[in-house]
Amino acid sequence: MIDEDLHDRGMAVRRKVLGDAHVDRALERATGFDADFQEFITKAAWGQIWTRPGLDIRTRSMLTIAMLAALGKDGELKLHIRATRNTGVTRNEVREILMQAAVYAGIPAGNHAIALARAVYAEMDEEDATEAARKA
Repeated sequence: MIDEDLHDRGMAVRRKVLGDAHVDRALERATGFDADFQEFITKAAWGQIWTRPGLDIRTRSMLTIAMLAALGKDGELKLHIRATRNTGVTRNEVREILMQAAVYAGIPAGNHAIALARAVYAEMDEEDATEAARKA
């Protein structure tokens, strides 16, 4: 596999999971300092891992949410909870994922992740209501 193909496949799945708006913002904000990092995550995380045939995107999304909750990586956890709009993971499944994480990563980690998810879903609901009102 050539390097450009890895980038293109990674960018395609990155956009599918996170959405064009998020990816465009990340790339637009990239400077000389972090442009190489953007390229690295596009190729390594999205191009090499998320495109592997062993797990589908939905399953990878659920695993990512569990790991980010366990590690306490708030920013990425919020991002991947938002991405469930694109991956097909339901709110009920996220709740179950976070319950599972709480047992194995600790109650404080689970409690914190539940609070973050609740806040993200409230933001998403508000955005949806605003969009629906705009269209009406």
